[in-house]
Amino acid sequence: MLRPLRSLLSRKPAVSVSPAQTAPDLPRPERTTYVVGDLHGRSDLLELMLELIDAHIGGTGSIDPKLVFVGDYIDHGPDSAGVVARMRELTRDFPENVTCLMGNHERMLLDFLADPALRGPRWLREGGAATLRSYRIDAADLDPTAPPEAWADAARRLAKALGEDGQDWLDQLPLSWSSGNLWVVHAGADPARAMPDQTARVLLWGHPEFDSAPRGDDAWVAHGHVERDTPEIHDGRIGVDTAAWSTGRLTAVAIKPNGTHAFLQT
Repeated sequence: MLRPLRSLLSRKPAVSVSPAQTAPDLPRPERTTYVVGDLHGRSDLLELMLELIDAHIGGTGSIDPKLVFVGDYIDHGPDSAGVVARMRELTRDFPENVTCLMGNHERMLLDFLADPALRGPRWLREGGAATLRSYRIDAADLDPTAPPEAWADAARRLAKALGEDGQDWLDQLPLSWSSGNLWVVHAGADPARAMPDQTARVLLWGHPEFDSAPRGDDAWVAHGHVERDTPEIHDGRIGVDTAAWSTGRLTAVAIKPNGTHAFLQT
């Protein structure tokens, strides 16, 4: 299996570099940052995106870049298990260069493991059956009328397939990442609240005024969660969820410290 990024992500600056001149109304991370949209079980598109990022890093000469994944690695698509395994591998091999955030779908999986009968029906409605199938767990008999024992059995089998390490990895995923005036979250943010003070619910599920009300600071918020036909960057918001699981278009945005950006797409 192709494993790009290893050589380029290991490059570190040999000398100090003066910061590029920047404009105040642009996202300005401290180093080149790639923000990758919702994967939803598409391990094939993940590998294609890693190739695109690898080529972009080489073509632009970026030193010590950062990759941030916005969450929703599971559900809907055919290979949630493969995506989770690859995400764990990347964060293990490149801990300083790769950050994986938690999405609301990871939160639903964890809630299912904690309370299968109560939380299971909603999770399956939101694509969780595909995740169970990727771990070779039959979800055909699971519906709101299924007895609690059936839900509990599916949860036990999923917990065994993930392993304690896998569950811990999911549970410990951060809700946000920031550098300079760029913040990366899964779903959005309350425009009236400072970014360090956002609630977990808003970061995972979004806020009704996120797309309409201006922020009172210079923060730029890159996010997934909201499916759109094309990626967007405007008014302090950067949306990169292009419904990869159904469209085949996985999107990432590359943002340089001077505020320039480029979209990459499978």
